[in-house]
Amino acid sequence: MYRTDSCGSLRLSDAGKMVTLAGWVQKVRNLGAMAFIDIRDRYGITQLVVDENAAAQLHEVAAHLGREFVVQATGTVRERAAKNNKIPTGDIEIEVSEIKVLSKSETPPFTIEEISDGGDELRMKYRYLDLRRAPLQRNIILRHKMAQKVRQYLDAQGFLEIETPYLIKSTPEGARDFVVPSRMNAGEFYALPQSPQTFKQILMVSGYDRYFQIVRCFRDEDLRADRQPEFTQIDCEMAFVEREDVLNTFEGMARAMFRDVMGIELGEFPRMSYADAMKYYGSDKPDIRFGMRFVEFSPELKGSGFPVFDAAEYVGAICASGAASYTRKQLDELTNFVKRPQIGASGLIYARIEADGSVKSSVDKFFTQEQLQAWAKACEAKAGDLILIIAGTQKIALRALCELRLEMGNQLGLRDPQKFAPMWVVDFPLLEWDEESARFFAMHHPFTSPIKEDFELFYTDPGKVRADAYDFVCNGVEIGGGSIRIHNREVQNRMFEVLGFSKEEAEAQFGFLLGAFKYGAPPHGGIAFGFDRWCAIFGGHDSIRDYIAFPKNNAGRDVMIDSPSPIAVAQLDELQIKLK
Repeated sequence: MYRTDSCGSLRLSDAGKMVTLAGWVQKVRNLGAMAFIDIRDRYGITQLVVDENAAAQLHEVAAHLGREFVVQATGTVRERAAKNNKIPTGDIEIEVSEIKVLSKSETPPFTIEEISDGGDELRMKYRYLDLRRAPLQRNIILRHKMAQKVRQYLDAQGFLEIETPYLIKSTPEGARDFVVPSRMNAGEFYALPQSPQTFKQILMVSGYDRYFQIVRCFRDEDLRADRQPEFTQIDCEMAFVEREDVLNTFEGMARAMFRDVMGIELGEFPRMSYADAMKYYGSDKPDIRFGMRFVEFSPELKGSGFPVFDAAEYVGAICASGAASYTRKQLDELTNFVKRPQIGASGLIYARIEADGSVKSSVDKFFTQEQLQAWAKACEAKAGDLILIIAGTQKIALRALCELRLEMGNQLGLRDPQKFAPMWVVDFPLLEWDEESARFFAMHHPFTSPIKEDFELFYTDPGKVRADAYDFVCNGVEIGGGSIRIHNREVQNRMFEVLGFSKEEAEAQFGFLLGAFKYGAPPHGGIAFGFDRWCAIFGGHDSIRDYIAFPKNNAGRDVMIDSPSPIAVAQLDELQIKLK
């Protein structure tokens, strides 16, 4: 056999044991009379020693080892004189009696260390080397553990894991599809699924009342840290349920994940309406690890004669506890931050609560101390706090306050990646109006049911209808989203009508689903979790890239295999595709 033990398994209790290890050379320290070789596999690192009295052949082999050579070493476990308490195997070393080189290696283009000297693009080009590094190995192992926990929990709850197709029909709603030409049906195309939404609903019609799938999905959209063109969902659906049934089931799954993967016990998750999330945080995915909820200044607190307030549709503030010591330079930097084009605020007003309780503001000359004290009271500010105020249109001011709040959370150390604050956001608008196209779009997707209380409005004033939808949010990141679905053919037809589909278009696109509803569709609902995002949250990172074995870069390219790439003219001819 190539190895009797892994490079991370041996301990002092194994002293005297003859072992064989195999792995990659991490480091060689050749001191002339003796040589020390660290070898590594995914389980850890073990130090090998070629003693001064070892055979000349061993010294010869050790002298010619390079980094990332693959070797097999046999020897005796012994206690290490100079122990290394930074690694689990640091109490022992292997007195080598035989070393074989299984594979040589060129010098790698970057160090295979905890912290590498390689840049992102270089490490992605040599992803097979980057994946040898301990941080990425920990990430991939974490992902594996999470996937196993999901399967264990859902299996125990009676869910069936059922695969759905990857080659499906393109739909006009949502993000752009990736399309696949059909050779046997010239001029026609499959689409890769953005989600298995309609298939899982059909499974409910088919009587499989609890379905799940850890499934790859595809969206041709612009990329960012938490988005890839192909990503993984924990996709779930349940029949004969209302919203509470779905939330309770998957809150239970989330608590089990936190407990069994992270060792964290959590109580019930708070719930917040979409309206309150926007009012107090300016976001439908609020980070509630810290406070700083928005305070909207009422007209009497705005004062009079101050043009910025008087002309504003909205005036809102946040209170940063203990930040009154911010310097003018720091405040100017915050002002520049909110004035960036991507945020769009016109400026920033501040008010400090001094040690004696008085309030000093950047607009003192427009307001009396009594009025400034009213600001402090409205924000529940105390001595040493800093009030930050933004005025403008409601949309821009809320967005700017949201970004400012998160920035202050970062600066004040309030967004600890080791602290978790999961929650549910509920009662989203069913529809959103697009001015440019002068039509409604589904805020989630066109299969989401209105809440029961708003059903009449669905036929009279659809813009006011709330969706029976819910998002699972943690630390300011949307990890999952779902809804109770429409299961009535007439209601589904009404949704298509509101979205501007003609009967013919609805039938052409979704006739298979409408047809299934003719034959007894049960009430049903579900949820899909962004598995990559959840892994990154558990790992304490913003980017999902290092929790995917072979990700794409920000341009949607796999630089390791150089994809996408041109294909042969013969292939194009076979598909009857002609390039311009």
